[in-house]
Amino acid sequence: MKYRIERDSLGEVSVPERAMWGAQTQRSFTNFPIGTERMPTEIIEAIAMVKKAAAVVNVDLKVLDKERGIAIAKAAERIIAGEHRDQFPLSLWQTGSGTQTNMNVNEVLARMASEDLGESVHPNDHVNRSQSSNDVFPTAMHLATVLAVEERLIPAMEAMTEVLREKRDRYAGLVKIGRTHLQDATPVTLGQEIGGWVRMMERCQSMIMTSLEYLKDLAIGGTAVGTGLNAPEGFGEKVAVQIADMTGRDFRSAPDKFHSLTSKDELVALHGSLKALAADLMKIANDVRWLASGPRCGLGELVIPANEPGSSIMPGKVNPTQAEAVTMISVQVMGNDTIVGFAASQGNFQLNVFMPVTINAVLQSVRLLSDGISSFTERCLKGLEADEERISSTRDRSLMLVTALAPALGYDTAALVAKKAHQERITLKEAAVSMGVLTGEEFDRLVVPERMVGHI
Repeated sequence: MKYRIERDSLGEVSVPERAMWGAQTQRSFTNFPIGTERMPTEIIEAIAMVKKAAAVVNVDLKVLDKERGIAIAKAAERIIAGEHRDQFPLSLWQTGSGTQTNMNVNEVLARMASEDLGESVHPNDHVNRSQSSNDVFPTAMHLATVLAVEERLIPAMEAMTEVLREKRDRYAGLVKIGRTHLQDATPVTLGQEIGGWVRMMERCQSMIMTSLEYLKDLAIGGTAVGTGLNAPEGFGEKVAVQIADMTGRDFRSAPDKFHSLTSKDELVALHGSLKALAADLMKIANDVRWLASGPRCGLGELVIPANEPGSSIMPGKVNPTQAEAVTMISVQVMGNDTIVGFAASQGNFQLNVFMPVTINAVLQSVRLLSDGISSFTERCLKGLEADEERISSTRDRSLMLVTALAPALGYDTAALVAKKAHQERITLKEAAVSMGVLTGEEFDRLVVPERMVGHI
């Protein structure tokens, strides 16, 4: 491989000849050969958005010449569009401020702008003008998270919720046995059961959108420690306006930059709502696989799509693979929540230096939830069917229908009816009649499953 010599404040560095980055990126690439994780693409794009906005504002505030500003903005647009992905090779496990990734973007943009303009564009003096990694990186974290949630996660959630609403309405009148403590309970409709899932998705979306609002406060303008040193007056506010215009979202300048640089509480709050979603998805997926267990020797009330053979040894087996994928995703998100919370607690003085690991966990959670929900919806929920014969059979055999007798017979007598039916393996009706506490006609009048599901 051929190399060229690049220089920074520490001296000379050999850089691969075909690389677009400079000395500081190369130093990081060499000094952090750790793991396989790389800085998320979403962060690279978000930093490029910040650089474009900053270039426009720096020209407007007359701290950067127009020609360089335009060249930097054009180069940033190409990165945002997905060009030169191979020019951002740095490990996630680097400086906790994300400085080396900020400089990676600065150096690549400087080279692109220099080639386009035909004169030197400096990564620090021009591309990073009026900025610090300490305000650029947290700004990019907020920007990337908001876009990922609004563009990927929310549409996936809405699609799943709509499918569940259709199933809820379709099975609104199908009475089945309820279960608490994994034991038989009084009847519900399948529509009511699925309706609970619908509400989970609706409430989680509401919590996510509420917490997302806090992430629209941007740190840019705080520079190194929150004071705004080396940034012209109004820089942060104007950059926030530019980013809002670029994205169509109401981003704004954070009112207290000291908070923005050292605290990650807004990401903690957002990820907490993602954990709530993961918890509800775990419940829904587990319900599906429990209710679909069998098909002959389990509950067997739901029939799941047969997407692939379920066993390498047992012919004809169908497994709830989509539900299993969702439960594993939920476990990963819950683990990521621990990472985000602990990392956020480590803000010392004017800066938190756990930012790369924090944003990697957040974006991974959003990515996994988005993809997992979409796959679960398309390959499981859409094809989910009720086995109405099985549902009727288990409902009619349930001992907990005896609950309808309690007002007429009293709790203790009703309990004796259930106990006798269970011990002698007879129906509740047979037990009540043989005990002489009810006639057959009286039993039929009192025990009507369809009247036990309420009026909700």
